[in-house]
Amino acid sequence: MKIQITERNEYKASAKLKKIIEEKLAKLDKYFTNAASAKVILSKNGKQEKLEITVKTDALLYRSEVVSDNMFANIDYALPKLETQIVRSREKLKDKRKSRAVKEMVTVPYEFLSEEPEELPKVFKKKSFELEPILIDDARLAIERLGHDFYAFLNAKTGKINIIYRRRDNKFGLIELKY
Repeated sequence: MKIQITERNEYKASAKLKKIIEEKLAKLDKYFTNAASAKVILSKNGKQEKLEITVKTDALLYRSEVVSDNMFANIDYALPKLETQIVRSREKLKDKRKSRAVKEMVTVPYEFLSEEPEELPKVFKKKSFELEPILIDDARLAIERLGHDFYAFLNAKTGKINIIYRRRDNKFGLIELKY
């Protein structure tokens, strides 16, 4: 696992601390078949020391953040959190694979198959519009003003196409497109 350690807010990590972080994160390698990378951020805010660990694989991201007065204790709190996230994620993937395999095994008698294949719905309406750079808050206001569930826009800060959408809990989500 590739590990990047960053120090912020005047926090200086000892060589011993860096070695312990690397050794403990190396234990997570058993969960990954492909190369994974970890980004560790060590920072200090007054007497509180903060440890942030983000492990990134091909398709998944795992994150843990711990604040206490001892960085060595933070490591011991953060790593079990990460391991729990990884194990849960692997179990969900296994369950999905099992359910997909069971669905594929189920056969439908010929008489229940419809004679005509179902057609996909046709495109009912097409719109095109110019993307103008706006801020995320302005896009959120546009959703509320227009009464739509989503709004595509050009983010004025990043210069990339974003989509803001209303979630089921009435909060907003943001999709940043990479191209």
